[in-house]
This record gives sequence, C-alpha cells and structure tokens, in this order.
Amino acid sequence: MKLRLFPQEPAGLNLLAQLAGQIALATGTLSEILGAPASENDRLVEDMHNHEAKSAELHFALLTHMRTSFVNPLPREDMYALSRFLNEAMEKLDAAADLVSLYKLDRLPKRAADQLEIISRQAELTVDAMRRLDNLDDLEDYWIEVLRLSKRAERSHRVWVADMLNEMKPARYARNRDIADQLVGVTRDMRRVAVQVGSIIVKES
Repeated sequence: MKLRLFPQEPAGLNLLAQLAGQIALATGTLSEILGAPASENDRLVEDMHNHEAKSAELHFALLTHMRTSFVNPLPREDMYALSRFLNEAMEKLDAAADLVSLYKLDRLPKRAADQLEIISRQAELTVDAMRRLDNLDDLEDYWIEVLRLSKRAERSHRVWVADMLNEMKPARYARNRDIADQLVGVTRDMRRVAVQVGSIIVKES
C-alpha cells in the first residue's frame, strides 16, 4: 500500500530536490577546484559562491512556500529540518572552496577526492529521495545507504587525519585539517537528512 501523508503538493518536494541538486553541482565544482591550476581558483570559487547563493534562495523560497501553502506534503517541521540540513551542507562546501583558495593550496591528498565521491553519491541519492517523499514505501533503502556512506566517510576522515599528523608539518596540517573537517561535516549533514527521512518513515508507518 502506498503511504501518502497529505494530498499531493509537489512544489515543496521540488524545492528540496533542487537544494540537494545544488550540493551535487557544488561537489563537481569543488572537484574542479582541487584539480585546477591556482590561476583558475578565483573563477571556480565564484561559481561555488553562486551555488551557495542559489541554495540560500531555495531555502528561503521553501520557507515562504510553507507559510503560504494550505497543504504541504510533509509536516512543516520536517520540511524545515530537511531544508536547513541541506543548506548547511552547501555552506560547508562553500567554506571548503574558500579555504582552498585562501590557503593557496595547489593539491590535496587523495582522501579529499574520496570524500567528494561520497558526498556526490549522497547528493545523488538525496535528490531522488526528496522527489519521492510523498510515497515512503521505498525510501528505507535510501536511508540505509546514506548511513552506510556516512560511516565510510567517517572512516576515511580518521585515516586522512592520521596520515596528515604523520606526514605534515604543523602549519600545513592545520590548513589541510580545516578542509578535511568541512568535507566530513558535509557528509554528516547529509546523514542528518537521511536520519530525518528515517524518522518520517517511522512516524508514518
């Protein structure tokens, strides 16, 4: 049996999907920054700032939609939490790009690419899940997979930090650790989205 919380009003879900889509786009931009020469940084960081601005715009558009819409596909507190977590993930990606530029880093360890791969996969799964929140029957796999990816990201982060401590002088370690912390923070925000979806599934089952 299909679970439907309310009569369908897809605009809010579309906004949530677009928010997750901005994370996917921003992850691609950050990957470009990590692989580009320093001369390209200013342009790419500006692209990242544009992703962050678009994310904030979508977040506030969703808040307006929830205030003015008579029927929402989910309880307002759940939609607000999902939107906030997605926007906070975007802010951390933007911060990571800023730090790469400000610290004038020309390369990062392979662990950075590993984390971006995980974030990209989490974002891809989340875009699809946000569109399907009015039908909770098949979202449990999304919930479980994002949690699995988050555990992988935590493990990668621990190994990255240990490697940096062993291989880097203190100043270089501090700069790289800042970026590592931002990236694992993104995976944690995506996990919070999945946990929120899991709580919705449990409440409505």
